[in-house]
Amino acid sequence: MTVFMRRSSQRAKKKMADAMNVGVNLEAFSQAISAIQALRSSVTRVFDSLKDGMKNKETLEGREKVFITEFQDNLQSVNRDLNELERLSTLVGRPSESHPLHNSGLLSLDPVQDKTPLYSQLLQAYKWSNKLQYHAGLASSLLNQQSLKRSANQMGASAKRRPKVQPSTLVLPPQYVDDVISRIGRMFPDMSIELFRPNGTSAVLLVTLGKVLKTIVVMRSLFIDRTIVRGFNENVYSEDGKLDIWSKSNYQVFQKVTDHATTALLHYQLPQMPDVVVRSFMTWLRSYIKLFQTPCQRCGKFLQEGLPPTWRDFRTLEAFHDTCRQ
Repeated sequence: MTVFMRRSSQRAKKKMADAMNVGVNLEAFSQAISAIQALRSSVTRVFDSLKDGMKNKETLEGREKVFITEFQDNLQSVNRDLNELERLSTLVGRPSESHPLHNSGLLSLDPVQDKTPLYSQLLQAYKWSNKLQYHAGLASSLLNQQSLKRSANQMGASAKRRPKVQPSTLVLPPQYVDDVISRIGRMFPDMSIELFRPNGTSAVLLVTLGKVLKTIVVMRSLFIDRTIVRGFNENVYSEDGKLDIWSKSNYQVFQKVTDHATTALLHYQLPQMPDVVVRSFMTWLRSYIKLFQTPCQRCGKFLQEGLPPTWRDFRTLEAFHDTCRQ
């Protein structure tokens, strides 16, 4: 019994070694490499004969005859070497597609491997598992950065043992919001800020920047939701006397500034300190006080395609044309 098990183990190892080297004729492979070199040499001779042309002979007819004879011999040599290479390529065979990995290589010993390709499916599942683990790690890191966490596990009897949730910064007293806005207004004497509350506690700001532009800032507590920039002489009120927070400006320059202001809202994000976000946005908005008087910092021109520099850098507040900032 022991001898039989030892022989079976040896046969299995031999089959596994044969499975790793199946399909490759090394001798034919070596001969094919030599045939490739011979084919390259014969092709080189063909081009050399074309480059040299007809050699010097006494008569033109003699030169043409010698050239044609040598050229035909070289072409026949190329054809002969190519046929030899094609013959050897059929003898080389195809390498095995299975690459055993530790004990999983035993799967290739299955006599019905074509019908049940377990090894290839195993490799595919392994790659898919790695991708799943990588993306799950990314999702976990992103979710852990969120300040608001909602889970069904918090419901039920365990909710009674939870500590009391601290008030979120999303909801702040109106008096605190008014105080922050008034302090920002005192920081910029050339900027007028009017505060309205048309729908309860939500604030809407009408910011007048010198005699250049007017900006409507829609807020949710101290978080800015939307902003619209219009010209100084444009009407900012609707027919019912309320602030028009939807209509765009009639001038392309202020439409561009509105788009840049929306981008600024996405740039200045600090949920833990919303008052800093509002102050930073107002500082950035104040940089438009000389919208029509400041040249582009890159091209040095005041107008490009009929528009002044409408972009302001978020850190340096320097003016750029929309195409020059890239």
